[in-house]
Amino acid sequence: MKAVVVDRLSPDLSGVALTDLPMPERRSGEVLVRVRAASLNFPDLLMTRGEYQFKPEVPFVAGLEFAGEVVEADAESGFAPGDKVYGGNKTGGFAEYAVVPARALSVMPHGIGFPAAAALGAAYGTAYTALVEIGQLQAGQWVLVHGASGGVGLAAVELAKRLGAHVIATTGSPAKVEALRGACAADAVIIAEGRFREVVAEMTGGKLCDLVYDPVGGDVFDESTRCVAFGGKLLVIGFAGGRIADVSTNIPLIKGFSVVGVRAGEYARRFPARGKAIREAVATLAADGALTPHIDRVLPLACWREAYEAMARREVVGKVVIEP
Repeated sequence: MKAVVVDRLSPDLSGVALTDLPMPERRSGEVLVRVRAASLNFPDLLMTRGEYQFKPEVPFVAGLEFAGEVVEADAESGFAPGDKVYGGNKTGGFAEYAVVPARALSVMPHGIGFPAAAALGAAYGTAYTALVEIGQLQAGQWVLVHGASGGVGLAAVELAKRLGAHVIATTGSPAKVEALRGACAADAVIIAEGRFREVVAEMTGGKLCDLVYDPVGGDVFDESTRCVAFGGKLLVIGFAGGRIADVSTNIPLIKGFSVVGVRAGEYARRFPARGKAIREAVATLAADGALTPHIDRVLPLACWREAYEAMARREVVGKVVIEP
């Protein structure tokens, strides 16, 4: 089979190549899936550089999530050949076939295709865990979503709006403002640079935001500490901006807000019942048409480099999907 393999960690993808590999062998408890679509996530890019918190040993097949059809599975797994499934296991998705534990897969929601299913799990699982499970989002609250043109950001905007929140979406790129307005139903789209707190305060009538969803970090995080309402939460999703920010403890003390780290995958592993409930909630919303992943482009497996480079250049609005 063909697969995108990381043989060597590198800053420029020079250690990554499309390679011929033997078909993966399935063991007990695992499912062999024919991959129909896989979506690119920012951690996929970071893992080629060794900059993500999960550091698989090289060589490894890239791709943390996908959708496809079951080829082989244990009878007791709940899956049968031909079942349409989605999920992932941190690596292995950018290939024609993948083997993952049965617990890492779910039946695809009715009415959506493989590309949408491949783009559903990580982004919307993160958004739901952050906003609903940890943030306890309520209708009518104000939510500030940074990095809103990325997969996890755009998912958070859509989910928050579906749940009745007022949403301010931000982007660091002036060139993306109009594209982002067309891709989401945020109440406002602003550029997250400089002292954007004044803009947020004006839009919220001085109330500021009950939840701040931050996958960017750095200067954006620094200014976000000024945008959280008393009793609110600043949700740390990631550090796409590059710099891991610090916060003086007197700031959340005086302003009465919480800084909460969100690792959706780890949350689901530590609390399996809650993780299952989150996956089911997202799947139900998707099946009902309430959540629709915004797919920037669909590329064949042979064009994996184009996908990665578009993400590295921050050109993408939503998700890039790769089809073997």
